[in-house]
Amino acid sequence: MNIIPKKYLTKSELHSLSSVIAEAEKNTSGEIRVIIRRHRHWKERKLSIHELTLGEFHRLGMEKTRDRTGVLILLLLSEKKFQIIADEGIHTKVQDGTWSKVAGLMNRHFQQGQFYEGIAEAIRAVGNKLTEHFPKKSDDTNELPNEIIEQ
Repeated sequence: MNIIPKKYLTKSELHSLSSVIAEAEKNTSGEIRVIIRRHRHWKERKLSIHELTLGEFHRLGMEKTRDRTGVLILLLLSEKKFQIIADEGIHTKVQDGTWSKVAGLMNRHFQQGQFYEGIAEAIRAVGNKLTEHFPKKSDDTNELPNEIIEQ
């Protein structure tokens, strides 16, 4: 997807988004991460946004969650693009097109200059979908940090 405003998030908003992730993960065994990248590294220039996001997914070890239920939202500010990808455990249960719908929600906010709101709504939508298909288990632990990664 395209269209990310030039405005960056404040430190307060970044902290708040980490809380949105924690809240979204409260009732699911799924894990959500968000990366906000200002630009690509030189060696990544030929990668598609999907390939770039997949590389970050693996770099963060998101495929190592117990039930393969990680979702990564990556925003690439310099190119005004973003991508949402989910691990294979999720693809067995979540309908095709689900992440495109979430991206559409985010995009509508971005078009109105509502950067924080777009990311927060996307996180909540991902959390709702994960809760529907992957409810929290009695022995569940938070496997991945909730902090927003800025690069």
